[in-house]
Amino acid sequence: MLAADKEHKRLLLYAEMKLPGEAWLEFKIVEKNGKNFLQQTATFRPKGLLGRIYWYSVLPLHFFVFDGMAENIVRYES
Repeated sequence: MLAADKEHKRLLLYAEMKLPGEAWLEFKIVEKNGKNFLQQTATFRPKGLLGRIYWYSVLPLHFFVFDGMAENIVRYES
């Protein structure tokens, strides 16, 4: 974990697994029109050509993994 900021409703996680680059996952609660929403952002900084190949090869899977992750977190907290 890099940061947990209750005041700003933000959690920033660092991926400690072996990757050809660095990765972070951020969760933030944002308010819009009086309602709270979970904003989830995945960031990857590739290292060299291998990092770029890795990122683009797993990119389609991220839509399923991260979408399901956010839905499960919201469902669990409701």
